[in-house]
Amino acid sequence: MYPCSIQSLQADALFASALQRSDVLSSSQIRRAIAVALDGYGGPGCAGRVAQEFGDHPETAAVRMRWAHATVAALHGQPAPTQIMASAA
Repeated sequence: MYPCSIQSLQADALFASALQRSDVLSSSQIRRAIAVALDGYGGPGCAGRVAQEFGDHPETAAVRMRWAHATVAALHGQPAPTQIMASAA
């Protein structure tokens, strides 16, 4: 079942929203954008938009998704997820 958590759902919605990483945003603006995206697209629609962007523009979509996850984590008072780098053997 998708998504695995409320935070994943919110990250997908933030990804699908009109907000930009370069914007200076308050937590209420972020929460509002998440609500608007979920109301407009629904959870599956947000996930579909994420999938489409990863298919069309994988490099920029990955950056936007990292931002979305970090932003949602901050909304919940959690540290931003760290990127795990695999070492080449």
